[in-house]
Amino acid sequence: MDVTVIDTPQLGDRSYLIHDGQVALVIDAQRDIDRVEALLEQAQVKLTHVAETHIHNDYITGGLVLAQKHGADYLVNAADDVSFERTPIADGQTVRVGELNVKAVATPGHTHHHLSFVVTHGEEQAVFSGGSVLYGSVGRTDLLGSEHTVGLTHDQYASARRLAAEAQEKAALYPTHGFGSFCSSGPATGASESTLGEQIETNHVYTDPDEEHFVSELIVNLSAYPNYYVHMGPANAAGPTEPNLEVPDSLDPEELKARLEDGEWVVDLRHRVAYSSSHLKGTISFEYGNGASFTTFLGWVFPYDRQLTLVGSQEDVENAIRDLSRIGIDSPDAALGEDPEKLAPGATVSSYPRVGWKEVLADRPAAETILDVRRAEEYEDSHITGAVNIPLHELLPRMDEVPAGKLWVHCGSGYRSGVAASLLERAGKDPVHIDAMFADAADAGLPMDG
Repeated sequence: MDVTVIDTPQLGDRSYLIHDGQVALVIDAQRDIDRVEALLEQAQVKLTHVAETHIHNDYITGGLVLAQKHGADYLVNAADDVSFERTPIADGQTVRVGELNVKAVATPGHTHHHLSFVVTHGEEQAVFSGGSVLYGSVGRTDLLGSEHTVGLTHDQYASARRLAAEAQEKAALYPTHGFGSFCSSGPATGASESTLGEQIETNHVYTDPDEEHFVSELIVNLSAYPNYYVHMGPANAAGPTEPNLEVPDSLDPEELKARLEDGEWVVDLRHRVAYSSSHLKGTISFEYGNGASFTTFLGWVFPYDRQLTLVGSQEDVENAIRDLSRIGIDSPDAALGEDPEKLAPGATVSSYPRVGWKEVLADRPAAETILDVRRAEEYEDSHITGAVNIPLHELLPRMDEVPAGKLWVHCGSGYRSGVAASLLERAGKDPVHIDAMFADAADAGLPMDG
């Protein structure tokens, strides 16, 4: 059995290509299936089956299109309410994929109808656990609504034990989530590989003998997750189409200027350092170089009913289009180039200060606001004394709560505060971007609470 990991670090997820040297199965395919097709061609194997562990909440699947293009069976839980043709599969059912035996095991918890797949080839065994057992954690249980969270968390505890009973301890474990995805219920271990037996010895879903304690601890530690998740489940149940990953023709400068004047969503992909020093006023800074933050936070704050225009280099725009397609932001327009003066001649070019903690201490008058745009749980854990907390993903709807005057904006690393500073300036505020690690604030001399 050959297992190839298809990593998508921008979302913290993995897909898998499994084959016996002749025929193949793909589990939890991302939407940009050209990566999978390149691996199929490289391995010289025929794709006969595509499977989903669950209806995903954090990305748009490529499973349906992949199966259709290759004439493969599309294995989706028979209990899932979907609008497309699939090969229904249920708990305990087995499928032959060449020499591989693939068994579906019901592991509800992350979703009601979640399946894991136990794949056996001779003496070898692998478990594809989706959003069930992760490396050091389990899939979060609150994505279907608060009324389901307690029941699903109990299900997650039971499902881990069901999985342990169905597979060998030496079986390699291959989860879909847990590599930075907000679908994880808590911080994963950072491991790149593990076995079911290792998780039985170390994962809190197994080591906690008290189910009620496990349930209460997991729920109390669940944190905020991206707003775009609300769009993923319905899109996956409806049957996603193949994305168009081509870079569109660059917008005419006058059209770009008009979009800025109309307050449309125009996103500048350059590094936040370049952006702060010179940018087209009205653009929003989402530095592409930090790919994981780009996809997550743009999807978190972008209103899905708006047209998106990307501004940046050919390479950054091309990569951004691919990344955004995975969360259902399709066919953005583009203005190619990195010189604000040339992109839209006659448009207002702006800037704002970018500082570190040293400048905050030396230059900020006590009456001016420090605005902390980290998530609420980060703020509660530790924050600068007197700082106002409005999380980045709440900033747009809460803009009227932002204090008047100059705003010294920080986050955990400088990325979110760069986005926030651009949104604040776009709204007519006066930001100073604190581009520094929050972990260094106390050592720099900032007074702290928490």
